[in-house]
Amino acid sequence: MEELFMKKVAKVLFGLTIMLGLVATLAACGASQPKADYTEAQAEKKLNAGDDIKGKTIKIKVQKLDPKSAFGYNIQAGKHLNFVSNENPNVKKGDSLIVKVKKVESTLGSFVITYSKVN
Repeated sequence: MEELFMKKVAKVLFGLTIMLGLVATLAACGASQPKADYTEAQAEKKLNAGDDIKGKTIKIKVQKLDPKSAFGYNIQAGKHLNFVSNENPNVKKGDSLIVKVKKVESTLGSFVITYSKVN
């Protein structure tokens, strides 16, 4: 009788351990996704209003990648947003990524943004 009770307790403890591990894993997956401060549209609206977005993060979708622009690698996103870097960002049209703004310049009606990749 006592042996049967111990087996049931062991099964319950094993089940609880598995469930706890699963919950911890799922919680960690949700927490690991970085969140951006702004979407492309929000960032462009802030820039058009004259706000400083240096240090902020933006979620962008690559509309076009120009590796030979005058600014280096140029990721075109939004209406007038150009995310530029001397390093190959290793992205293609349609990719989404989060970038952190280092510097913003306004040139010929467009914003030229130096950035670092967050993800």
